[in-house]
Amino acid sequence: MAPETDVSKPDRPTGAPGVLRWIGKALATVAGLVVASVLALLMGVGLALAVAYPNLPDVADLADYRPKLPLRVLTADGQLIGEFGEERRNLLSIKDIPDVMKHAVLAIEDSRFFEHNGVDYRGMLRAALANLGQSKSQGASTITMQVARNVYLSAEKSYTRKIYEVLLTFKLEHLLTKEQILEIYMNQIFLGQRAYGFSTAAQTYFGKQLKDVTVAEAAMLAGLPKAPSAYNPISNPKRARVRQLYIIDRMLENGFITADEAQQAKAEELRLRPMHVQLKVHAEYVAEMVRQAMVQQYGEEAYTRGLVVTTSLKANEQEAAYRALRQGILDYERRQAYRGPEQFINLPEDRAAQADFIDEALNERPDNDDLMSAVVLAASPRKVVAIRQDGDPFEITGEGLRPAASGLSERAAPNLRIRPGAIIRVVKGPNNTWRISQLPEVESAFVAMDPRNGAIRALVGGFDFQKNKFNHVTQAWRQPGSSFKPFVYSAALEKGVTPTTVVNDAPLFYSAAETGGKPWEPKNYDGQFEGPMSIRRALARSKNMVSIRVLQLVGTQSAQEWVTRFGFEADKHPPYLTMALGAGAVTPMQMAAGYAVFANGGYRVTPSLVTKVVEHKGRVLYDSQPAAPSESQRAIEPRNAFVMSNLLQEITRSGTAARAQAVLKRPDLYGKTGTTNDSMDAWFVGYQPTVVAAAWVGYDTPRNLGSRETGGGLSLPIWISYMAEALKGVPVSEIEAPAGVIHVGNEWYYEEYGPGRGVRGLGLNDPWPGSSSTGEPGASEQDNGNTGKTPAEGEDRRSILDLFRN
Repeated sequence: MAPETDVSKPDRPTGAPGVLRWIGKALATVAGLVVASVLALLMGVGLALAVAYPNLPDVADLADYRPKLPLRVLTADGQLIGEFGEERRNLLSIKDIPDVMKHAVLAIEDSRFFEHNGVDYRGMLRAALANLGQSKSQGASTITMQVARNVYLSAEKSYTRKIYEVLLTFKLEHLLTKEQILEIYMNQIFLGQRAYGFSTAAQTYFGKQLKDVTVAEAAMLAGLPKAPSAYNPISNPKRARVRQLYIIDRMLENGFITADEAQQAKAEELRLRPMHVQLKVHAEYVAEMVRQAMVQQYGEEAYTRGLVVTTSLKANEQEAAYRALRQGILDYERRQAYRGPEQFINLPEDRAAQADFIDEALNERPDNDDLMSAVVLAASPRKVVAIRQDGDPFEITGEGLRPAASGLSERAAPNLRIRPGAIIRVVKGPNNTWRISQLPEVESAFVAMDPRNGAIRALVGGFDFQKNKFNHVTQAWRQPGSSFKPFVYSAALEKGVTPTTVVNDAPLFYSAAETGGKPWEPKNYDGQFEGPMSIRRALARSKNMVSIRVLQLVGTQSAQEWVTRFGFEADKHPPYLTMALGAGAVTPMQMAAGYAVFANGGYRVTPSLVTKVVEHKGRVLYDSQPAAPSESQRAIEPRNAFVMSNLLQEITRSGTAARAQAVLKRPDLYGKTGTTNDSMDAWFVGYQPTVVAAAWVGYDTPRNLGSRETGGGLSLPIWISYMAEALKGVPVSEIEAPAGVIHVGNEWYYEEYGPGRGVRGLGLNDPWPGSSSTGEPGASEQDNGNTGKTPAEGEDRRSILDLFRN
C-alpha cells in the first residue's frame, strides 16, 4: 500500500539538486540587487558629473606654465617678510629636472603615474584594504590629483571637494601631457623652509642646484611633500632619515636604481646647508597690508612683475614686538581655565600605523610657532607622556602640568579630560622642560612708530595671522578707556588748568533727566574717593571723578573738536561726559599717532609704511623716505605737548605705569594705561622721544578679561618688552622746555597761568553725595571705568595706501 502524502505543506527541494536550485535563485536575487545598486550609483555619479563639470576652473593656462616674478616685501634693513605670487622664480622645465629627482618622487608619490589616467584605481583599492578597521583613511592621491588640489582647490576635507578633485584630475589629464603635469608638480609643491618646488628646495637644504643632487639627497627631498614639517631634515632629522631610507627602497623596488646605488645612497652622509640664526621675521600682517596696497595700485600685475617693496620696519624691533605680544598673551592664558584638548584620536596598537596616524593628526593641527601640538600617549595627574612629529616621546611633570590640572582630574568632563589620543598644545621651557598650554582665544595688537616722521617701525595685528587675519592695529575699533584721558587734559591746559590745579575727587551723580537716559553714577576703581588732589596726582592715579570735572570745565563740544587735532574722528567721540573716561572708539594705530603729537612737540604725523617700490629690472616706481613734519602739520602748541609729556612722565614714574621706569631704568618714558568698563579692553600707549607705541589686549567679541586684569597688567608688559629692544643703545633724551612755559616750585606752568593765575580748583564746593551706587555703573578699574555700548569693530574707511604715504 502506498504511503500517505501530507498535503498540508508545500513541496520542498530534497537532495543536492534542490539545494543548488535554491542557492541559484538567491544568487540571482543578490546579483540583481547589486546590478541595480551599481546602475543607480552610476546614474547618480553621472548626474553629479554633468552638473559639476561645467563649473570646473579653466586649466588652459597651465599648458603654458611660465615663471612669474613674485611680489617681495622687505624690512628697511633688507630682511624678507613676505613673498606673494603663485609661481616662484626657480622654475625648471621637465627636461632640466634630473631623472634621479623624478624617479625619487615617482617612487614614493605615484609609481604608476605614466600608466594610469589620473586616478589610480589599483592604488585606491590597495589603500582601502590597508585602511580596513581604521577611522581615517590613507591617501591614494596621484600626482595629477595633487596638482588639481594644490593649484585650484581649497584644503577643506569634504565629499564635494573630492568630487571636484577627481573631475579636475580627468580634465588635466585630457588637456595636458604627463610631462607637463609632472613639471607643474615638481615646481609648485611646498617643501618646507619657505621653499616651493624641488629646485628651490635643493638650494635651501643642500645649497646646490637640482641637477647636482645625489640619490640620497633626492630621496630626502622626495620625502618632504607628504609632511614638510614632520620630515624636515633640519628640525626632524631622525624622522626624515627613516623616510629617506624607505624611499630609497621604493626606488630600488621600481627599478629606478641598482642595489649597489641603493647601498651607497643609504651610507651617504648628507651635508645640510647651515641655517642662519636669523629666522624669518614675523611680519605677516605688515606683508598683507603691503600686498593689498600693491594690488590696489598695480592690479593683478603686482603678483607677476617682480615688485620689490621696502618698508620702514626694523627687523629686530619687529621680531621683538612679535615675541612681546605672544609672551604677553601666553602669560595671560596661564591664568585662564583649561578649555580641554583640541581633538581626540583613536591610536592604533601597531607602532608603524600609530606613527602615520599621529603624523596625519598633527598635520591638521600644525605648530603655532613656539606653541606646539602633540599627541598624548599616557596621562595621569602626576605625569603626561606625549609625542610630536619628530617621533620622540617626552614627559610633562610638575609645574608643566599646572595650567591643565583640571583636565587631569578624574572628575574632568570627557571633552576636557587629557587622555591617550588627546591633541594638546605644549611649550618648551629651559633644560628641556615642557608645559601644557592652549591656543589663546584672546587677541592683541601692537604698533610702534617714529614720532618724528611717522615711519612705522613694528606692527603686529594679532596673535597669529594664520588663525585670524583681521588686523587689529588698523581695523579694530575699541574703547580706549583711560588711555584717552591725556587728550582731554591737553584741552584743559588751554583753559587755564595747570598741573597744580586742585580738583575734588568726590562722588558724582547724574539723574536720568540730566543724562537723557539712565541715571549715571561713575566710580573709581576701588570705590574710594580721596578728596581734593592736584591734576598731576589725579592723572597719575587715573582718577575718574577728576577727569569728568576737567571735561565739564572744557566743555564736551570743545573737547570733541580738540581731539580731532590728534587724528581722531569726531563722530566716534560723542560730546558726552563719558568721553572723559574713554567711551569713544579708536584703533591702536590712531592711538599711537595721537600720542606721537605729544612726543614730537605738537605735530600730527601720518603713519607711513612703504618707503620704496622697485621693479625687477631696477626701475623705481615709488620712493618716499619719511621726513620731519612742517609747521603746516602742527596740531597743538609746543608748550602744550611739553606739559602733557611732563604729566605722562609722572605716570611711568609713580603712577599706574611705574613699572616702566622700574624695569627699563631710564627716566625718558611717558605714557598712560587704560582699562575699559568691565575690563573688556586693556591698553598702554607710551613713548620715548624717538619711538611711540600702543599695545592693546581684548577679545574680538568684547567680554570681560578678568576682574583683576588691567592695562597695567596686560598691555604694559608687552610695551616694556618691546622698548627694551627698541631703546638699546639709545641715549636718554628728555624733552626740553619750549618757549612759553615757566618752572616754579618744581612745577611747569604756561607763562600766563603761573602760580595764582590759572584755574585753582574744580568741584571743591560740590555737595558730597552718598557713595552708594544705584545707577548705571561707571568706573570699574584702577586705570579707568566708562560706560556706554562698546562700538562695533569695522574696516578702516581710509584707503590702505593712505597709511603708507607721507
